[in-house]
Amino acid sequence: MSADDEHGRHRQGGADTLIHPALFYADDEAYLAGTVPFLREGLDAGEPVMMAAPPHRLDLVHAALGPQACDVVFHDMTVAGRNPGRIIAGVLRAFVDEHAGRNRVRIIGEPIWAGRSPAEYAAAVQHEALINVALADRPATVLCPYDTTALAPAVVADAERTHPVILERGTSSASTHYADPAELAQWVSGPLAEPEEIGETLVFAAPDGPRVVRRAVAEHALRAGLDEDRAADLSLAAYEVAVNTVVHTGRPGLLALWTREPGRGAEEPAAVVCEVQDSGWIPDPLVGRHRAGPAEGRGYGLSLAHQLCDLVQIHSDPSDGTTVRMTACLPGAPDLSARGASARRP
Repeated sequence: MSADDEHGRHRQGGADTLIHPALFYADDEAYLAGTVPFLREGLDAGEPVMMAAPPHRLDLVHAALGPQACDVVFHDMTVAGRNPGRIIAGVLRAFVDEHAGRNRVRIIGEPIWAGRSPAEYAAAVQHEALINVALADRPATVLCPYDTTALAPAVVADAERTHPVILERGTSSASTHYADPAELAQWVSGPLAEPEEIGETLVFAAPDGPRVVRRAVAEHALRAGLDEDRAADLSLAAYEVAVNTVVHTGRPGLLALWTREPGRGAEEPAAVVCEVQDSGWIPDPLVGRHRAGPAEGRGYGLSLAHQLCDLVQIHSDPSDGTTVRMTACLPGAPDLSARGASARRP
């Protein structure tokens, strides 16, 4: 099997493989024209059908489908996909695996909208690229709508790099800018931007290091204004990542903690951020995005971190080591526009 086959580049459209088009739309009429027939065709063919999108798009399609809407599984992407790192395992793979052995599944997934912060947007581009890896051998069609009116031209250009096929005004064409998914995901993932100010740092090591990390993160998060439940979530995520450090590298790691204040941090919302750095390298581009469990022993800690945090950014390089940055937004943090955002380019 060639590298292109492995990454899904030339495996779009087979009976048992992924089809992953982007739908470019400029208004509600074009949105409905591209999505409603797509869903109805799946229902008429007996295919399991799902749609994950922002609420106003779900309402629009639900009303247009009429009684057929009862046969579609709907997810609010602003909740299920607030952290784009959750979408592959928690939304797409969960639905595909649930219906394994039946007909193709048909999915609308809209992970990018004018309301993503720049960091969320970059993670969503990485997600879109990695769909081509995670579902390459799955009998699924995943249609991803992009609002060409509200989103910046650079965002639309990124969609052409993450989707092998483009649908616009009823016409389908191969994307001439489609990029190698794993390579693109690596470029998008970092190196991560340096924070304006770090509040605390801590070097940790086995055997007690992960517990020290958990306590330090919880104390910092509570002082910053997270409630007890969210502080517990963030500290558990940091603990799991610190366990990975001591188990898989056998060397000390570095914890950094800071509070991102409102109006600071390059348009990102106010949040508590913790970051774990170590000397290890993670070659798997899907780390943290597998449907993993404790018994599988493969990226479970990072999968859990994705579930617990509002955003998880992972950059891993054989020469630089691994950085895992975990974010929990503070109460009342605004949802900021990502209209001008664009992923890093190789």
